[in-house]
Amino acid sequence: MAYKRIEQYDQDITEKLVTNYKSTIQLLGEDANREGLEKTPERVAKAMQYLTQGYQQDAKAILESAKFKEEVSEMVIVKDIELYSMCEHHMLPFYGKAHVAYIPNGFITGLSKIARVVDVFSRRLQVQERLTTQILEALKESLNPLGVAVVIEASHLCMMMRGVGKQNSVTTTSAFFGQFEEHQTRNEFVKLIGVKLH
Repeated sequence: MAYKRIEQYDQDITEKLVTNYKSTIQLLGEDANREGLEKTPERVAKAMQYLTQGYQQDAKAILESAKFKEEVSEMVIVKDIELYSMCEHHMLPFYGKAHVAYIPNGFITGLSKIARVVDVFSRRLQVQERLTTQILEALKESLNPLGVAVVIEASHLCMMMRGVGKQNSVTTTSAFFGQFEEHQTRNEFVKLIGVKLH
């Protein structure tokens, strides 16, 4: 299944979610029928389907839809890719940016496809650690590159709005494969994206 944003919502799923969200609002002590909240369950139902649309998308198909034979073996970097995801532990957002690089091995892919792969995996209930490795594995399996590197920097509302309440914390995760496991290549990548990894 190729990359496709949700334009129409499954009516059956939407209706079930509306019922659940209406109950949730009432259980929290609000009147789900008052004017300001009357349409909220439907809005949230559609928003959640949009925010988790990655379950209906195939990262490999996206990369292979623009896969070209090319005899280059220089590092390709797409950095500062915006990402928005949902923490699977509290279903609160986390957001930030991903930096993705690969070293071709006979094939390249369209640059926009790399950003779309980030979207596919971030538009699911996630943990940042798994998100990082899923992006790496998708490029590794689809392009058979000489190396892949993924670094994600994100702020988590589950840390900012609740619990420990640390508003300025940023979580950095990284995953490396192939030539990026070599010290020199990794350092070049890290320097180019301007991130400190310790």
